[in-house]
Amino acid sequence: MPRYRYKAVTPGGEVATGELEAANQAEIVDRLRDQGMMPMHIGESAGAGTGPVRRGRGRGARRRWFAPRHVTRDQLIGLTRELSTLLNAGLPLDRALEMLIGVSIAPPVTSLLQGIRDDVRGGRALSQALESRHDVFSRFYVNIVRAGEAGGSLGDVLGRLAETMERNKETRESVKSALIYPTILVGVAAVSVVVLLIFVVPQFEHTFAQAGKALPLATAVVVMVGSFFRNWWWAVLLGIVALAWWLPRRLAKPAVRRRVDARLLTLPIVGDLVTKIEVARFARTLATLLANGVTLLSGLAIVKETMGNGVLAGALEGVIARLREGKGFGRPLADTGLYPRLATQMILVGEESGRLEEMLSRVADVYDREVQTAVKRFLAVLEPALILSLAVLIGGIVFSILLGVMGMSELVG
Repeated sequence: MPRYRYKAVTPGGEVATGELEAANQAEIVDRLRDQGMMPMHIGESAGAGTGPVRRGRGRGARRRWFAPRHVTRDQLIGLTRELSTLLNAGLPLDRALEMLIGVSIAPPVTSLLQGIRDDVRGGRALSQALESRHDVFSRFYVNIVRAGEAGGSLGDVLGRLAETMERNKETRESVKSALIYPTILVGVAAVSVVVLLIFVVPQFEHTFAQAGKALPLATAVVVMVGSFFRNWWWAVLLGIVALAWWLPRRLAKPAVRRRVDARLLTLPIVGDLVTKIEVARFARTLATLLANGVTLLSGLAIVKETMGNGVLAGALEGVIARLREGKGFGRPLADTGLYPRLATQMILVGEESGRLEEMLSRVADVYDREVQTAVKRFLAVLEPALILSLAVLIGGIVFSILLGVMGMSELVG
């Protein structure tokens, strides 16, 4: 049976860690609860042995070479989930933070928690402590925490926040995972072409020169390109590095980014995928804010900052303005013409029936599934297109060389 590493709160309020064998994670949860412990985190174990988990110096030291220097999204989700568990177990906030510091093995997380703990002990609210660390905690995160503090249910609110963050992460990861194969395919194509041009074509170039006959146009072009790559490879590498440095800075300009975002939305297949990803994130984030007592106006202002596409985010400014004028939410959103009709109609129904939060959650679920379908449809078109392009490119290079060889054969004949 697989082994699972767990972290749980004991009846005495301490954090216990260890490893157990079980058929699945649900069985681990049941066994821990039978012992009176509240699970904080359960994951598959990478090592052998049962009992308490000890921190080894050698293994930990090796990991530090590759450890991130900043708090990652995964670490933030885990931290949120664990803090929710501790607060729901009845621990006071400063004690819960102290316990998380004790079990943390990532230096950036430890440093972050220590600063938050000191602020809380100094009399600041948790939301205030988080707001001063805006490089880690978004405005969305801080407002959710502030709403939880106001309602006296911080533990439950943090649990729902962690679920929202996990769902958004799953959507992003599904898209990234789907793009791994096309990325590898493009890399293989680039390497194959470079190898042909730099190492294979020069083998024929000297022979063609000795023949003293004018080469076919296709052969001459391939020989010229191969010669360029062989002599100026360093300039090509320098150009790629310069482009990698310049492009992010260029895209950081709002006007440029907005033009690129607008262009993305008009692309076939890609535009549909981008829209669905943004709508799923928009609906889930707004539903979470409304569920925790944030007003619709404030929620829209926060959601606008969390969206990745500037055009879709900018359209919300007009929606917010019309909402302030008392013209509602669903109709102005539909009038932008940028959001899918299904989503806007569902939101309009939710608004009219007084179940906007519930309908937003349904919209998010619908478009999460739509994203999966759109990704499959996109890959169904992209992968054959890449394979065909690779075949045509490499086949064209080989055919151009064969044209030159055939011309030499006619000359000899």
